Amino acid sequence: MNPPANILTVAEMTAADRAAVAAGTPSLTLMERAGAAVADAVCARFSPRRTLVLAGPGNNGGDAYVVARLLKERGFQVRLEALGEPATDDARAAAKAWSDPVHPLRGSFGDAELVVVGLFGAGISRPLSAEALRLARASARIAERVVAIDLPSGLSGDTGHAVGETAFHAGLTVTFHHRKIGHVLQPGRDYCGEVVVADIGLGRTPTMLFENEPELWLAKFPWPKVAAHKSNRGRLIVVSGEAWRTGAARLAARGGLRIGAGLVTVLSPPDALAVNAAHLEAVMLVPFETDQELAEAAEAAEAAVIGPAAGVNDDTLANVLALARTGAALVIDADALTVFREDPEELFSVLDRDDVLTPHPGEFERIFPGLLKSAANKVEAAREAARRAGAVVLVKGADTVIAAPDGRAAVNLNGTPWLATAGSGDTLAGFIGGLLAQGMESFEAACAGAWIHAEAGAAFGPGLISEDLPGLAPRVLADLLNRR
Repeated sequence: MNPPANILTVAEMTAADRAAVAAGTPSLTLMERAGAAVADAVCARFSPRRTLVLAGPGNNGGDAYVVARLLKERGFQVRLEALGEPATDDARAAAKAWSDPVHPLRGSFGDAELVVVGLFGAGISRPLSAEALRLARASARIAERVVAIDLPSGLSGDTGHAVGETAFHAGLTVTFHHRKIGHVLQPGRDYCGEVVVADIGLGRTPTMLFENEPELWLAKFPWPKVAAHKSNRGRLIVVSGEAWRTGAARLAARGGLRIGAGLVTVLSPPDALAVNAAHLEAVMLVPFETDQELAEAAEAAEAAVIGPAAGVNDDTLANVLALARTGAALVIDADALTVFREDPEELFSVLDRDDVLTPHPGEFERIFPGLLKSAANKVEAAREAARRAGAVVLVKGADTVIAAPDGRAAVNLNGTPWLATAGSGDTLAGFIGGLLAQGMESFEAACAGAWIHAEAGAAFGPGLISEDLPGLAPRVLADLLNRR
């Protein structure tokens, strides 16, 4: 199995370039390889046509000169426009190899059928100038015909946000070595379109940030042994809300059962027993009235899910604290997070590294106030949250981020809008809880649960409701089993 794919900061990518040069690869050779990768990606998707190439003064612009030359050699009708003179040795060398005229940036795309943008790279620190900004605005209307070199010009490689008003929009972005943070976090992902990662011959770069793909966690997935039985496949409990708020717990319980937990039990307040019993079959049902009874019922469980529709009240707070005194790994979601909004430290004080918090951005703000805004990006916010909590933190969204207290982090890339439906997060909590119950380590369980959840949602597509998700998991699991 291949190693997990890294996601780099701009500084890490710069260091990788310098290391390759120090090891004997000329920087101009790296530029030629980058330009060739872009030209190859263009030719794989487009036939020769009228093409406008935009080149900036730095090395991103140098890549653009290489692309222009290679596309012309392959039959494209190329017009090259430059924003100023080349300002680096490599960019000057690449420009010298371009034998056709270099035109000044004119502020429109003219009659171009394809636009290749290499004005500024991932390390941009200033807003686009007036001419470039005008083109960036116009690019949103023709994004399917725009190809970005490395990253859409104007987009920060470290945040995924435009530096200034906006950045170029692209249907295809060709980057090098590894994705950068700007490729994977919103809104950068939307600016980039399809992202192709090209190997230009750099060595492996150490990092603690990864693409959340099976290569990251599949080797640790808890497949059952030949002699497995239900008791050693893990015991998961899910805490139900009151009688009129029971569906979320059942979704989580079914998710845990479908992902492989051998025994799943819904612990239910007495007034909710009848409604839960009417809807549960393989999932067991046990009543509890006090937090002490809850703790006793959970004592034998490997994992517990609490929060989905639990209610924002003193009972939920007491129940979380009671579960924390057991040996179970906790998945704390929804109401079980919000209930600590007045004193998040009370929650953090009882957590350990086996526990997983699964907030959406609103819940994250309640227990980590101001952190999403003050952190450099969502990855750093999740990392700091995991450090403060001493537990794994999964921040939901189109760019779900999972972070561990030791600094490891992963970004989900297979998210789908079909998961934007009530109860989807409850099922995700159940998936993670079911994996924890089977003994999977918390960071890997959260990553695997998020990936499987997204893959299941994408497989169903339009019309998905959360009740569908548990039943979609087996198909995803079968595919994973075949990939081992």
